Amino acid sequence: MFSKILVANRGEIALRVIRAAREMGIQTVAVHSTADSDAMHVRMADESVCIGPPSSTQSYLSIPAIIAACEITGAEAIHPGYGFLSENANFVQVVEDHGLTFIGPTAEHIRVMGDKITAKDTMKKLGVPCVPGSDGGVTSLEEAKRIGEEIGYPVIIKATAGGGGKGMKVAKTAKDMEKAFQTARAEGKSNFGNDEVYIEKYLTTPRHIEIQVFGDGKGNAVHLGERDCSLQRRHQKVFEEAPGPSITAEERARIGKTCADAVANINYIGAGTIEFLYENGEFYFIEMNTRLQVEHPVTEAIFGVDLVREQIRVAEGLPMSFTQDDLSINGHAIEVRINAERLPNFAPCPGKITQYHAPGGLGVRMDSALYDGYSIPPFYDSLIGKLIVHGRDRPEALARLGRALGELIVDGVDTTVPLFHALLAEEDIQSGGYNIHWLEHWLENNLGDG
Repeated sequence: MFSKILVANRGEIALRVIRAAREMGIQTVAVHSTADSDAMHVRMADESVCIGPPSSTQSYLSIPAIIAACEITGAEAIHPGYGFLSENANFVQVVEDHGLTFIGPTAEHIRVMGDKITAKDTMKKLGVPCVPGSDGGVTSLEEAKRIGEEIGYPVIIKATAGGGGKGMKVAKTAKDMEKAFQTARAEGKSNFGNDEVYIEKYLTTPRHIEIQVFGDGKGNAVHLGERDCSLQRRHQKVFEEAPGPSITAEERARIGKTCADAVANINYIGAGTIEFLYENGEFYFIEMNTRLQVEHPVTEAIFGVDLVREQIRVAEGLPMSFTQDDLSINGHAIEVRINAERLPNFAPCPGKITQYHAPGGLGVRMDSALYDGYSIPPFYDSLIGKLIVHGRDRPEALARLGRALGELIVDGVDTTVPLFHALLAEEDIQSGGYNIHWLEHWLENNLGDG
């Protein structure tokens, strides 16, 4: 059993890991920038180490500083949370080279799944259904046009090393191909240092469905159903729910087994998410995230498991505490991401919290690092909390979400809470009749955000 874990992250996810470790009797080390000296994760951990100035490149992304913090405190393992270094294969290798344990997948699995072309090829070989498209990178406009004609328009051009919506451009017709192709390559080069792109069929009304998988690194793996993450703004998720309102039990069992078998086949260790576009009863693989997801609490709610605890267990070499037969869905859960942003333009709104009150009651969970008097720094992501509700069914979960949003108080900064009040009034949200384009259209029509 680990005696001490370093949490290489900040905010609510750092608190999430610290809480799980504490329940397991494991001490924790928080790392922080000078801007986060008064952050809640620093206060909650058993020890803390300042690793640099506010810039994330000089603090939370500084591999030497994080390794040094482990050496200073005697931490035996590192939990990366999500974001920052969580999917950096080089970081994992450095961690292992220093005799430490990385609480997550191997460097090789992160490397393979981090390259979207390699990931797609790997998943095809493992029997996972994929979106029709190019077999690999596309290097010329002529080739791009040929592929577009072969698979049919519209198509989407994606940067191989892309993420967060960067390096993704849609060509609705052949006339759009040149501009979309060149823009995607340019964005890939400027954001990721790699201008390689690939092309896929662009589905017109899909949902974004992701399957939660978990492996022990020894050839055993399970799936924990799906999450529907279709409500997105500029490829960023804002509202997630489980189970998906459009997925049948038969579809869940089929795609879940396919995903679990795939990760078991490669001896995957820890938590992972296989993401799909879903349309007309068919699933099409788009990418795999080799880490804990922001929206993991909705899966925890309906299955009654602690995914962080399981990450720590398998990293220690222990078996998973459940099998596939132990897992069954109980009710419905929804998560909304609360950002410190000013509507209608979603401009970041850092500042001092003058009053904070988290909602409570049956089936309500608030994951946040806020407290009265806390000053949100301007240097990091604007996510300040995740409100998760759980009910016996979807209508109860929606009603509970409305009630909990009404109880939440965050004074001193603007937040995206009003967006969710407005969304809950929409029939498509109440019925579950939305797809990945729905929110963009709604925002353009209601907030002028386009």
